[in-house]
Order: sequence, then structure tokens, then C-alpha cells
Amino acid sequence: MTTKPIELRTRQVGPWGMNTYALVCPDTHQSVLIDPGADPESLIEMLAASTPIAILLTHTHGDHTGALDEMRQRLQLPLYAHPGPHAFGITLDADYWLKDGDTFQLGEHTLNVSHTPGHIGDQICFAIANDHRIIVGDTIFEGGPGKTWSAEEFQTTLKTLRDVVLTWPDDTVCFPGHGPYFRLGDQRAKIEAFLAKDHGDFFGDATWDM
Repeated sequence: MTTKPIELRTRQVGPWGMNTYALVCPDTHQSVLIDPGADPESLIEMLAASTPIAILLTHTHGDHTGALDEMRQRLQLPLYAHPGPHAFGITLDADYWLKDGDTFQLGEHTLNVSHTPGHIGDQICFAIANDHRIIVGDTIFEGGPGKTWSAEEFQTTLKTLRDVVLTWPDDTVCFPGHGPYFRLGDQRAKIEAFLAKDHGDFFGDATWDM
């Protein structure tokens, strides 16, 4: 029997248009909620006709976690996240910690975890095994990498792009925390050119063509 592709649902929530995702196994109808940023009623609607089994975080910035406490209370589900350090030194009460190379089982499907620090130290991505789709959080966007707040963080971002992101195949489709999804191969040349430049002590909002 051929396993059906995982169903990916998305909603933009909150004042910054943050993309919340739900992944649903079409065979078992098990689902996960990724980055409950705001608007709990919309998040509940995203999980319709499924059996949610967990909440996953790509990272702990407030626009990705604004509705986390309420959704945990309403759904009574375990929370999976990276062990940190977390945003602004918060203490995250997760049930399970996910590190680079870990996997998460969703029905008949497996999610592969990659640690992709830079924008924040606890940033992780969820790649659907045997699929071309990856939930990348704020690791990378169509027009550039995630914002950084120090030169050190920016250098970490460059390392993540070289050592992790560019190892993904061209047909990888990245689903970011903000803005549209995009095919990695369509941006690869721009990313490589970006990495070839000397950016000095830069940090902040970056674009591929800077």
C-alpha cells in the first residue's frame, strides 16, 4: 500500500502575519499543530476532522508562541521544542525536547528535525520524510534569511545556510514562518552569491541581493 502524502494546512495569524501549520496524516488522521502564534479559534479550525497528538515549535519568539498556553490548556497535548537557549531567557515547559537528527512520528509519516540556529538559538526545521516539503520557521524566507540581532548570530546564520539549508535538494519546498512558500532551487544561486560576499560585522534584516 502506498502511503498518501501528508496534508499540510496553514493559516496566517497575529499582527505579523505568522504562518501557523497543521500536518495531518491522511491514513490515521493524526495531526500536529506547529507554532500556535495567535487566534486560537482559527487554530482549532485548522485541526478539524483530525486527532491532534502534539504541538511542535520551530522556535520560541512570541509571534510563534502567543497562543501556546491557551492551546495547551484547550487541547491537553504534549509540547515538543528545542532545549534552547530560548527567546529572552524564558523557561519553556516542554514535555519533550527535540535536537538535531531527532525524528517525530505522525501516523504513517516521519518528521526529521534539523537544528538551524542564527535567527535564534532554538530554531529547528521539520522535514517530512520521503517528501519535498520542510517547515522552516524563520530560518529562511524567499527573499533572505531570518533577522539577526548580533554579528555573531549573523555568522551563525551563514553557517546554517552553508551546512544545512544548501544540502537540501533543489526540489525542496520551504514553508516559512512568514510570507509565501518557495522552492529552494529557485533561490539557490542567490543564496550562494550571498554567502560568497564579505558582510563584515553586519547583522539585522538581510536580503539575498545585498
